[in-house]
Amino acid sequence: MWEDLKYLTGFGNEFASEDPRCPASLPVGQNSPQVCPYGLYAEQLSGSAFTAPRETNRRSWLYRICPSVLHRPFERIDSTHLTVDFSAHPPNPNQMRWKPFDIPTDGQVDFVQGLRTLCGAGQPATRHGLAVHIYTCNVAMENKSMQNSDGDFLIVPQQGTLRIKTEFGRLVVAPNEICVIQQGIRFSIDVEGPSRGYILEVYDTHFQLPNLGPIGANGLANPRDFKSPSAWFEDLDVEHTVINKYGGRLFKAVQGHSPFNVVAWHGNYAPYKYNLADFMVINSVEFDHCDPSIFTVLTCPSVRPGVAIADFVIFPPRWSVTEHTFRPPYYHRNCMSEFMGLIHGKYEAKEEGFLPGGATLHSIMTPHGPDAACFEGASTAELKPVRVADGTQSFMFESSLMMAVTEWAEETCSKLDKAYYECWQPLKKHFRIAEP
Repeated sequence: MWEDLKYLTGFGNEFASEDPRCPASLPVGQNSPQVCPYGLYAEQLSGSAFTAPRETNRRSWLYRICPSVLHRPFERIDSTHLTVDFSAHPPNPNQMRWKPFDIPTDGQVDFVQGLRTLCGAGQPATRHGLAVHIYTCNVAMENKSMQNSDGDFLIVPQQGTLRIKTEFGRLVVAPNEICVIQQGIRFSIDVEGPSRGYILEVYDTHFQLPNLGPIGANGLANPRDFKSPSAWFEDLDVEHTVINKYGGRLFKAVQGHSPFNVVAWHGNYAPYKYNLADFMVINSVEFDHCDPSIFTVLTCPSVRPGVAIADFVIFPPRWSVTEHTFRPPYYHRNCMSEFMGLIHGKYEAKEEGFLPGGATLHSIMTPHGPDAACFEGASTAELKPVRVADGTQSFMFESSLMMAVTEWAEETCSKLDKAYYECWQPLKKHFRIAEP
């Protein structure tokens, strides 16, 4: 079933795809004919305003066995593990680090049940802001799907491969890959054993590739390396539950068929995945450590030029060749919030304490940087060309908004490392009045 996956490549492309079991299922010449081929229903899914400029207009036409409107009323269900009320818990400007979040071992927990909100800012009701979640699960979403009416999910698996059914087709997403499932798209996640990962959710608009400026036409994440699913459908008459994340709360509606009944589709609004190993690293070759923005994979821009609601940044394996330079990340305070996660290996600037499946948050204007051991080692290291971050992959969700942590993240989950600040305490004073 999953071994014959076909993908469509290219970021933001206008695609047309039909399941080969139903050839010529895409209507010819118009989007909504009086009668669609095979007796299908035509349905448009809009990810932008109808009148958005052509370059930012996102929509797809779906040709499905039953329309998505065919369900019973939504009912509110428990959603205490999620929140969009980021003022409910007192703010905390301290550097924060979390040990790896526990994966459930007792009982069966699926993707939706295993979601937990860590931090965020803004509100989906005003279409402005973001949230960071962790997921931990161990079973598939059986006859259950989810749609996020609040915004887009950027999913970063850390442990366990995800098998994702979407209305547009199927995706297999392994650790060191990411996927984006946009607002309103229904999906269901199966897992290969215990699974854990991170999610960046944005409310404002959709992720896009960053502008390259003087870099030129090529580099960083190349459009051709992004993959969207080819059309695939299942025609199942079963009791199926659709979970709707709406206004930060969860609702469920029951219907008598699978929502993954799209036989054909065309458009430029579709989920996609990307392999982080395909990132084309650009870095300094003479002196000084480049700003982390040089490692941006995807960005969700704000209305202010050059300022992002959220950037997805990675720190991939690469060569370091700079001369007369302190090579690790410099000490800094930032007008941005920086949430970091570790997929595997050890992060170069903090090899102890920051572990795969854990996280850090350095809030707006909170100082941070290499720990004492990293500083001392890098200050005396021989500056020859060396490989950096081989066997590791860390990432950052960066935002111009002041992200507040949730009560669950700071108190309930018991994973907050209250000794994090100690990694900087051994830093010594090296000041001298006269140069030697």
